[in-house]
Amino acid sequence: MLQTIDPVAWSATLLGLFGAAVAIGALRQPGIWAQMVEEIEKSPALQLLSGFAELFVGAAIYLLNPWDPNDLLSILMKGLGGLMMAEALVVMAISDLYFQTWLKNLAAMRRGWPVVTLLIGAGLACAGMLRFV
Repeated sequence: MLQTIDPVAWSATLLGLFGAAVAIGALRQPGIWAQMVEEIEKSPALQLLSGFAELFVGAAIYLLNPWDPNDLLSILMKGLGGLMMAEALVVMAISDLYFQTWLKNLAAMRRGWPVVTLLIGAGLACAGMLRFV
């Protein structure tokens, strides 16, 4: 019996688990995201690699998720993939300005961003996993 794979469920689950895991890491080690952004800001090679990685993952999410106006999760995943691609292009084009903005933002919300990321990641993971049952 041939089973079909649900790309929406898998991409939501995996992206959600990734978000939750990095948020837990940031909550365990406050300031780690600011340090990471500082390191990327100082290295043109890391800027290019970060932008390319995000472009690749965003494109995969965008292209693999079908557009179904009756499925809120597929619309959300398609939108997230598109936003990731747009952010990747911004990172590669004006990384000096972009990372300065993030450094200020991360300094002001040291625990806020990880908590928000944890909630979004957990929500995405749960929404994706609920489609498996």
